[in-house]
Amino acid sequence: MILWLKGVVFSVTTVDLKRKPVDLQNLAPGTHPPFITFNNEVKTDVNKIEEFLEEVLCPPKYLKLSPKHPESNTAGMDIFAKFSAYIKNSRPEANEALERGLLKTLQKLDEYLNSPLPDEIDENSMEDIKCSTRKFLDGNEMTLADCNLLPKLHIVKVVAKKYRNFDIPKRMTGIWRYLTNAYSRDEFTNTCPSDKEVEIAYNDVAKRLTK
Repeated sequence: MILWLKGVVFSVTTVDLKRKPVDLQNLAPGTHPPFITFNNEVKTDVNKIEEFLEEVLCPPKYLKLSPKHPESNTAGMDIFAKFSAYIKNSRPEANEALERGLLKTLQKLDEYLNSPLPDEIDENSMEDIKCSTRKFLDGNEMTLADCNLLPKLHIVKVVAKKYRNFDIPKRMTGIWRYLTNAYSRDEFTNTCPSDKEVEIAYNDVAKRLTK
């Protein structure tokens, strides 16, 4: 997604991680994707990979993708942890509290997406902008913050619906505006696994609620 947004030409080779090809094992022995190798150095930490790509693929040739507003980097950062606890739980009596915890973190993200950023507010205007209309976390263009959050948010939407019949509430207009804008972008839809793939990946992770 980052490479696509930066305008880098790249090729994609799909591999079966259960039967990893020798080439992949030779590139980075003992590590699991995602990783990056450059000048015989292997980076496995996702944040370090992002920082590396931002540093090496820089202007003027490539777009800068770092958000302008630091808050965009942390918006929604706890959603995936709450979702994981919710989806891995098998005790019916704990389900409601875990669902409330997930809803609370989604609500915080929704509030951030609906709160105008400083550059949306015109100090000379008489009108007071109460609700943001921006497309993504940091403005109308995708940034590294979106590359981090959008895949996770998509997984939450698909898996929670499939295994808990949970929908992100329609009242969370900021989140739904955000997702709708993301689904209209090739950079996201073409690097995102299909709903079916996501469901299959979580088939063994999502615990059935048992008495």
